[in-house]
Amino acid sequence: MKLRHFIMLAVCALAVSSCSIFRALKTDGKDGPTVYSYKKRQVDTIANGGMAFHFPVGKHAVWLDTLHFLNNQPFGDNQTFSEVIETKGDNQAVLIIHNDSIVYEKYLGDYSADHMATIFSITKSITSLLCGIAIDDGYIHSVDDPVTDYLPELKEEDPMWQELTIRHLLDMRSGLDFDDVYEFTSLKDLKMLNAMAKLNYGHNIRKQVKSLKFRCKPGTQYRYESMTPAILGMVIERASGKSYAEYLSEKVWQPLGMNSAALVIIDSKKHDMAHTFGGVTMNIMDLAKIGRLYLNKGMWDGKRIVSEDWIVSSTRYDVTNFGYHYNWYNLSYNNYYLTRYPGYFALGIFQQTLYVNPRKNLIIVRLGSSNRGYAYIPALFERVANAWR
Repeated sequence: MKLRHFIMLAVCALAVSSCSIFRALKTDGKDGPTVYSYKKRQVDTIANGGMAFHFPVGKHAVWLDTLHFLNNQPFGDNQTFSEVIETKGDNQAVLIIHNDSIVYEKYLGDYSADHMATIFSITKSITSLLCGIAIDDGYIHSVDDPVTDYLPELKEEDPMWQELTIRHLLDMRSGLDFDDVYEFTSLKDLKMLNAMAKLNYGHNIRKQVKSLKFRCKPGTQYRYESMTPAILGMVIERASGKSYAEYLSEKVWQPLGMNSAALVIIDSKKHDMAHTFGGVTMNIMDLAKIGRLYLNKGMWDGKRIVSEDWIVSSTRYDVTNFGYHYNWYNLSYNNYYLTRYPGYFALGIFQQTLYVNPRKNLIIVRLGSSNRGYAYIPALFERVANAWR
């Protein structure tokens, strides 16, 4: 196809589409969302409680600033930890908790301990946590329940919906014909790009879900995409009878003593469906508390927040499903080296990272405004944990 013909077809396709791409461009421009895009969106508040938990400050791990990575990809040659971190951009924060105390903090640019930033797909891991809590509360019976037990209206759309389970959603094995597409080289890509823009910028996620088709039978294929945790959020809200923000506040933000209220993007005030796939905005100290909860296998200062079984199922070392279970990465993946004592992590665009290593009693968190630099942050943190003294 000649370029001018392709462009004409693309323009025609856009003209008849739902204009979600145009809305995305108007909201965030050609470079897409930033950690501050929530300021331009409709949001709901995840309220915190009256008493905040504060990590004590321990002995600073000064040796980290001179820790070298020699001839070891993806870090390059003879780079120190500080040099690798600082190549990621000027606006970021790195926090390390060891033995329940802060041993390393670095803030670059305008970032600080209470700086609010969108954590993007780490939201998926928080949604998974809320699903486990909903099961403990009896709102959801089992991860093997069909989605239609909670969203019966989907039975009328496609018989395949009755084969889709909550476990399929948690493990990204939905079989749905949806991709996280951010650019296009073909008309099919354009269609998927518009669907992705609609999920992020549309005003009615529930309506979009009802229009979805399946590319294969649920459970047969792993495919990472953001629609499945959106549907999981719908299930949790329907089962609990509470909004995502309300339930998360009650079960996580208040019991964990979060320093600040958080925000979550919603599709619109009218439909009030949270972006349970990537819409949470919070600070680095409070994100570290999610890591502390997982490190302590669901306990928080003597109180059970979520079952230990849920934490184990989410984070055990397991190479099946590309190491992705219950919206957590539970090994170093993408063919990066595996260490003897691997950690697990949650990851968002711009390499927002929450890394936990139980054997080293470590929590490492990174929030940033860009993904410049060549280091893959979860792998970097795995190397740090392996070298921990």
